[in-house]
Amino acid sequence: MINISTIKQYMFCPLKLYYQYTLDEKDEKEFLVNNEIKRLRVDINDLIQKNIRKITQDMSLKEIENKLLENIESYIDVTLINLKKTIDEEYCEKIEYTKEELLSEVYFNIKILSLKSRKAMKTLKKDGNQIMEMFFPNSMITYTLKDSELEIIGICDKIEIIDGKYYPIQIRTSKPPIKGVWDGDAVDLAANALLIEQEFDTEVFVGFIEYTQIKDRRPVVMDVHLRKALFKVLKEIKIIQKEGKIPKVKRNEYKCSKCNYNEICNN
Repeated sequence: MINISTIKQYMFCPLKLYYQYTLDEKDEKEFLVNNEIKRLRVDINDLIQKNIRKITQDMSLKEIENKLLENIESYIDVTLINLKKTIDEEYCEKIEYTKEELLSEVYFNIKILSLKSRKAMKTLKKDGNQIMEMFFPNSMITYTLKDSELEIIGICDKIEIIDGKYYPIQIRTSKPPIKGVWDGDAVDLAANALLIEQEFDTEVFVGFIEYTQIKDRRPVVMDVHLRKALFKVLKEIKIIQKEGKIPKVKRNEYKCSKCNYNEICNN
């Protein structure tokens, strides 16, 4: 089975993926930390959805902000403290930095949502539980998808269902490109779309990459070219996994400078 997360690692650098399989487990540990932080972001979003049900038309803007923020700060603290207990010391500094990032992101998003919610409630004369679907469509969070025939397994961050159509959404904390999405993100999303089609006997025409740093959701069309690219990547990953073949790559100074296998490649 190929995990969808492996596709993104391959798209970053096939050689790095090869080293991960053959040398050590450091990247795997880093992946687990990043994955837990991503889950925390999803949980925060879920808490905000629950809190929006509690706001009412007669609340002031400050009261709405406080209600939307309810239990979120403590949940972040407890989750990250527990995460620290399970990881190596070298990742603890990253956790502290992530905490500051998360809190800043949450405060900003809640201020925006408070303004939108207050305006919607006044205009429609409805409370939070009645307008929630305006901001949070019906969705499935961190949904596990698997297909034995395709030999792919993974977790889609979110699947939104609107008018009977399924839209896969992947959450990314990395910096986005100026336009569109990164190739690795697009291929990753295509894998989720393919699994959704198999799981729910439907067709997926478009998905979205949500870049949290700028709070921007960017569409990705699931056309034939993207699907072909996905199958090509899956084939090449299988060759690395099963045959141990060393992939040929072009050096990228930016990527290489951030890679813990840089010295091995140079030698």
